[in-house]
Amino acid sequence: MISWNMAAVVGVPGVGKTSLCKSAVKSLGCNYINYGDLMLEIARGKNLADTDKEMFELSMDLQYDIWKEAGHIISNKEQVLVDLHGLDQSPEGYLFSLPLEIVCPSTIVIVEASPENIFLRRRNDFSKDRIKDDFRSLTEHMKMLRISMSISSVILGSTVYLLQNDEINKSKKELINVLSF
Repeated sequence: MISWNMAAVVGVPGVGKTSLCKSAVKSLGCNYINYGDLMLEIARGKNLADTDKEMFELSMDLQYDIWKEAGHIISNKEQVLVDLHGLDQSPEGYLFSLPLEIVCPSTIVIVEASPENIFLRRRNDFSKDRIKDDFRSLTEHMKMLRISMSISSVILGSTVYLLQNDEINKSKKELINVLSF
């Protein structure tokens, strides 16, 4: 039984957060929303983009409008586990992707893994065109995500939990335990 209305699971691309979320929602009995998938669904519905690549080529103003619309849809859901990066890299730098003014999770779970495991997962996942990181840029992204989510938890009054995801079955059990309160 869960007592929260919204929890956010965040992590850098390739850390395994989507796999963890999809397997955990069955045990938790909650709803699941992938923020990026919802944004793409909104963009498709407006005939703005058909792929992630096309969506991220839209102007920043259009992307921001889609991002906000997705946030409003999520904020109206009950007992929802939200899967998102939390902090994205762009040519302009880091973009905060948790809309605190709209989406207010009571728990933020930061999923981490060793850089080696993240690089391996990215290399084996042909379904997405992933960002090209090196060790330095990936570890910096992970540190920046940890800092930004820690600050977000203070602003929201949320709990924050670090979950190491180097072994999927162990991590799934840990995620379920963390969110089963």
